[in-house]
Amino acid sequence: MTVKLDGKSLDIESVVKVARDDESVEVADAAWKRIDKCRAMLDKKVETMEVMYGVNTGIGELSEVALTADQLKDFQRYLVYSHSAGCGDPIDVEESRAAMASRINVLCIGFSGIRAKVVETLVEMLNKGVTPVVFRHGSVGACGDLSPMSQIALVLIGEGEAFYKGERMGGKEAMDAAGVPTIAFEARDGLATINGSNVIAGMGSLQLYDAYRWLKTQEVIAAMTFEVLNLTTKCLDERLHKGRGYPGAVKCASNLRRLIEDSEMLEPGKIGKKKVQNAYSLRSTPQVVGSARDAFDWGRYIFEIELNGAGDNPLFFPDDDEVVTGANFQGTPLAFALELMGTAVTTVGVLSERRINRMMNPNLSEGLPAFLIRGAGMFSGLMLTQYTAGMLCAENRVLSHPAATGSIPAAADQEDFVSMGMTTAIKSKQIIRNAWYIIAIELIAACQAMDHRRPLKGSPVAEAIYGLVREGVDFMEEDRPTQYDVNWTAELVRSGRVLEVAEKVVGELE
Repeated sequence: MTVKLDGKSLDIESVVKVARDDESVEVADAAWKRIDKCRAMLDKKVETMEVMYGVNTGIGELSEVALTADQLKDFQRYLVYSHSAGCGDPIDVEESRAAMASRINVLCIGFSGIRAKVVETLVEMLNKGVTPVVFRHGSVGACGDLSPMSQIALVLIGEGEAFYKGERMGGKEAMDAAGVPTIAFEARDGLATINGSNVIAGMGSLQLYDAYRWLKTQEVIAAMTFEVLNLTTKCLDERLHKGRGYPGAVKCASNLRRLIEDSEMLEPGKIGKKKVQNAYSLRSTPQVVGSARDAFDWGRYIFEIELNGAGDNPLFFPDDDEVVTGANFQGTPLAFALELMGTAVTTVGVLSERRINRMMNPNLSEGLPAFLIRGAGMFSGLMLTQYTAGMLCAENRVLSHPAATGSIPAAADQEDFVSMGMTTAIKSKQIIRNAWYIIAIELIAACQAMDHRRPLKGSPVAEAIYGLVREGVDFMEEDRPTQYDVNWTAELVRSGRVLEVAEKVVGELE
C-alpha cells in the first residue's frame, strides 16, 4: 500500500506505516502543482533581487547580511554544512524515516519555495530505503530541528552518511547503491529542506502511537489485577463516569467492564467479603487512565496539525505574490504535547506499581500469600520485581521534569527563545520504554496470583492472557532469577500480542 502525501491528510498511523512498515510514499498531483507554482514565484523574486530571508540573506543573527546572486547556490550548501552539528548515537532508522515523511508532507503544502526536484529526491530515498544517519543530540527545537534535518539534507547532495540495506555507509555510496541521483541545492533549497520541527514530529508521532497501545495494554493487565484482588466493581459503573463527563474515563471504564466480564473470581463470596470501596489505586483507575486517554487525544490533535502544517520560515504565498517571515518552525506545540504524554504515562505507570504492591503485600492482597509465593521467609517470591517497578517509576518521574521550560538562547540572542522539543522527545521515548517493563511486572504478578486463586477461573480475557504468559514464564514454586521473566514479558507486551489476544476475545477496545 502506498501512502499519498498531499499536505493535508497525513495522520499518525500513516507515519507509522512509512517509518516501520516501509510503506512507499507518493506525492499527490495537486501538491506537485502547488510546489511548482510557489517555486516560480520565488524564482521571479530572485531575478529581481527582492530581499528574502534565507534566500539572499544570511540566517539568524546574520539575516541582515545580503548575498550576491552568484553566492545563492553555494550559500545553501554551506548552510547545510554549518548546521550539521549534531553528536551522539544515531536516532533509529524508523525515526529518520518518520522525519522525512513529515518534511515531505510539509513541502507538499506549497508554501516553502522549494524545487520539485528536491522533493522528488526525498521521496525516492524513502521508497528505495536510503535512510540518513542523524545524530540524536543537537536540536533545540527552533528554528525547527536544524541540526538533524541538515544531516538528512547532506545525503541529498551526496555527503554525510546513510543506512542502506542494514549497512551504514557514506551518503553518496548509499545513493549510488540505491540508484538515487544526488542533487545540487539551488536558491532556498537547503533551508527549505531543513527548516521545521520534523524530527520531533516524526519521533513524537511514533511515541504517541506506542503510548496509546501501551495504555490499552495496561487496561488489559489492570483488569486481571482487579480480578485477583476481588474488586468491588461499582467503581466501573457507566453512570458514575458519565455523571462527571470526561470521555477518557467513560471509555476506560467501559473497556474494564468488558475485560472482567464472566470472571469467577469477582463473583460475590468467592474471594472473601467484598469491600464497600477499594483503595484509590484500584477504584481510581478509570479517572486516572481516562485522564491519560484525554491527554493523548489532545496530543494527537496537536501532532496531526503539525504533520499537515506549514512549519517553515519564511512562507511564500504565490496567490498574494508575498513572502512572510515569522516563526512557524517553533517546536513548542509539539514539546507541550510530548511533555503531557510523558507525564500521563509516568502517572499511569505509578498506578500500575501500586497495584503490584497490593498483590505482594499480604495485608492488602485479599488472602494471597506474601510476595505471591508459598513458603515466604525461606523464599522471597516476586518481592524484588516490585523494587524494579519502583525504580522505573522513579526514573520516569525524573524524566517527566519538563524540558520545554528550559530555553537557552542561541544565535547571538537572535534566537533567544527555543522550545527544547528534541530533549522532550528523547526523554519521552525513554519514559514509554520504562513503562512497558512496569506493566510487564504487573502482568507476571497477576498470572502468579491467578494460580493462587485456583480452582477459580478468571475472565475469558484473563485466561487467554494467562496462557500466553505461561508460554515463557513458569509459575514460581520456589525462588529463581526473574530478570529473564521480566525481559521476556516486556517484549511480549511491547510486541502487541497481549492486546491482540484480548481484543480477539472482547473485540476492539475503545
